[in-house]
Amino acid sequence: MTFQEDQSRLREGHAATNFSLVRRAALSLLKNDHTKKLGVKNKRLNAAWDDEYLLQVLFNS
Repeated sequence: MTFQEDQSRLREGHAATNFSLVRRAALSLLKNDHTKKLGVKNKRLNAAWDDEYLLQVLFNS
C-alpha cells in the first residue's frame, strides 16, 4: 500500500478510476527506475524531495 489508497476519499464520479490509472502509472515508473537501489516507497519519497530525481524518473523511463 504505497499510496495509502484505503485512506483516499475519492469516491464520486470517475475520480477513483482516474486516480487509479495515475497511481498505476506512477508505480510503474518507480518500479522501472534502476538508477537508485531503493524500494518503491523510498523512491517515491526521494522523487518528492529531489526535483532532479523526479525528472529523471519521469523522462528517462
